[in-house]
Amino acid sequence: MLRDRAPVTKHGAAAGEGGRPARADWTIDQGWECYTAAEHAVWRILFNRQAALLPGRACDEFIGGMRALPIGPDEIPDFRRLSDVLMQRTGWQIVAVPGLVPDEVFFEHLANRRFPAGQFIRKPEQLDYLEEPDVFHDVFGHVPMLMNQVIADFIQAYGVGGLRAQKLGVLPHLARVYWYTVEFGLVQQRGALRIYGSGIASSHAESVFALDDPSPNRIGFDLERVMRTLYRIDDFQETYFVLDGIDDLLRLAEIDFGGLYERVRMMRDLEPGEILPEDRVLVLGTGLYHGLRSREKPQ
Repeated sequence: MLRDRAPVTKHGAAAGEGGRPARADWTIDQGWECYTAAEHAVWRILFNRQAALLPGRACDEFIGGMRALPIGPDEIPDFRRLSDVLMQRTGWQIVAVPGLVPDEVFFEHLANRRFPAGQFIRKPEQLDYLEEPDVFHDVFGHVPMLMNQVIADFIQAYGVGGLRAQKLGVLPHLARVYWYTVEFGLVQQRGALRIYGSGIASSHAESVFALDDPSPNRIGFDLERVMRTLYRIDDFQETYFVLDGIDDLLRLAEIDFGGLYERVRMMRDLEPGEILPEDRVLVLGTGLYHGLRSREKPQ
């Protein structure tokens, strides 16, 4: 079954179709003028179906950021125009890259408030599945949240922390924090669950699954718990971690992870759907979706 969510960890060894660029920081020119009418049409389809779905599902910060940015249905956004608005609001800019970039490059960009975004867009036959994050995931999913000062500061702090985690050999634990917040995070707003993670916001199917399906767990966010929890890159999540409010990320940005790394390294990893006695369970999932999927896979 094809999925409409790509694996979206931004950092990795792979590059996009263009291979390694000439610049040391892996940036390339967006080449906005070179997008074809067919490519703009793909953006239009993706934009319109998410724009119709997300009101009442996405958090206020996402909706507000989208309204304040030069992002619309008619054409792929120009990174220069996005950067002009972001720079004035939160000091961020968007830089084009050919696809996934090496870890150290990714963290260096984030630490300096540069968001590396895929320059290419998926093909019409890839509307519901893509292996690498493209311009729709990166711009539609991520950029609206960068208009929020808390998210902007948190992602910069993640970049700084990533450079340190590499040296300490604990990058997988920190990557789980990014995955379960920036990519697949939920937040409580006015007594309901809302989406703030870009991997959900840019996916039609997961925007429904994360909030409505009885299968996944929804658990109150706990940093140490998240650092121990494995995640899925090839399917819907088995567990979503829920913030009490977006401002909780500001406190995370101020934490010294050094002591946490030492504790977590001594503890076992947790499976994606595992529940602990001490978890603050908001919704206990049935596990039905992933149970059926596991039986479908060849032994």
